[in-house]
Amino acid sequence: MVVPVDQPAIGDVFGEMIRDAYAARTGVGPRPLAGGRVPRPVIEVIERDDGLINGAPADHYLGEPHEWQPHDHRALRLCRGHVLDVGCGAGRTSLELQRRGVAVTGLDTSPGAIEIARKRGLRDTVLNTVDGYARASARYDTFLLLGNNLGLFESRERAPAFLAALAELANPGARIVAQGTDPYGTTDPVHLGYHERNRARGRLGGQLRLRLRYRMLATEWFDYLVCSPAELSSLLDGSPWRLEAIDDADRPYYLAVLALS
Repeated sequence: MVVPVDQPAIGDVFGEMIRDAYAARTGVGPRPLAGGRVPRPVIEVIERDDGLINGAPADHYLGEPHEWQPHDHRALRLCRGHVLDVGCGAGRTSLELQRRGVAVTGLDTSPGAIEIARKRGLRDTVLNTVDGYARASARYDTFLLLGNNLGLFESRERAPAFLAALAELANPGARIVAQGTDPYGTTDPVHLGYHERNRARGRLGGQLRLRLRYRMLATEWFDYLVCSPAELSSLLDGSPWRLEAIDDADRPYYLAVLALS
């Protein structure tokens, strides 16, 4: 495929970014240079479909427990049995569970992220989508979706299939522990306008249409859902899951616990 020189190539953005962030943190491997011999910061660029650009240091994907948010620690205390860490990235939470003696599998769609997770010591990894992995014989007691990965529900239309795939992988009595963000506490007119634009198009207010950028790469455009606890509850109607608890002590961030019906 010929890519125009003024357009980024489509590739494993997250994987390339995590490799560089790992090199910057540990000094292991080549690091991108800003010029001369000065390492440049590794920044994740998030582009929204209304033109908004945000950037954040990628180093937090490698954070050790003392660098975590309080809700991350509370989430790990809710894990029981065999855990599937969905969207495990570089293995931040999977590695801590493994250190605690918990049976944990890290699942991600990024080959580069899985490579770094394994390099950091994560023993059990799966390179796949949730839907693709649902046909596996493995079964789990806890599904962990941290790092705002409740967003992997994507949309009102996509959530039922995602929830059904997790149910296929679930042992009786399984639960989902997911971290989300309530998007509606903002006063920023840029975000308020985006919420209204979404609603006018029949979408949930916090349903984001994004792509990630890093260096010369971009992802395809994808949906990522930022929803309120009330919206989450409505998404579970007709699914095999029910809302068991909401922990919003760190609002607007919250932990949702979903139980298999």
